[in-house]
Amino acid sequence: MSPVDTAKGAKKHKLSDVLDMNTFEQILEMDEEGDNEFSSSIVDGFLDQAEETFVSMDKALEEEQLEELSSLGHFLKGSSATLGLVKIRDGCENIQRYGKMENTDGSPLTDADKCLKLIDETLRAIKADFTHAKTVLREHYPDPKAEA
Repeated sequence: MSPVDTAKGAKKHKLSDVLDMNTFEQILEMDEEGDNEFSSSIVDGFLDQAEETFVSMDKALEEEQLEELSSLGHFLKGSSATLGLVKIRDGCENIQRYGKMENTDGSPLTDADKCLKLIDETLRAIKADFTHAKTVLREHYPDPKAEA
C-alpha cells in the first residue's frame, strides 16, 4: 500500500498538505508495487540533508557569509523541489537571491545587513514549514532510525 493510499486511513495529515503531488507522484512511480522503499529513502535522505543544511545556514548567518548562504539556499532549493516541497523550495530560492544581494525579482540590493535580515526572516519561515512537512512526512514514512 503506498503512502498516498494510507493517507486516507488514520493519518492526521495528507501528503498533499505539504507536497505538490504531481511532483511527488513521479517519485512514487519508482516504488515497487506494495513497497515504498524508494520513496522512503528519498524522504529520509531529504529530511536528514535539510537538518544538516539548516545547521550550516545558521552558522553562515552568524558569520554573515552571504555567498555561503546563497549556495546553501541553492542546494536545499533543489532537494526540496525534487520532493515537491514548494514552500521550502520558494523560500530557499529567496535565500539564494538575498545571498547574492538581490531582491526576489532579481533587482540589486546594496545593503548587506538588510540581506542578512531578510535571510534570517526567510530561514525562520522555512524552518517552520520544514517542521510541519517533517511531521506530515513522518506520519507516512516513519523514521527508520526510531525503529532500530
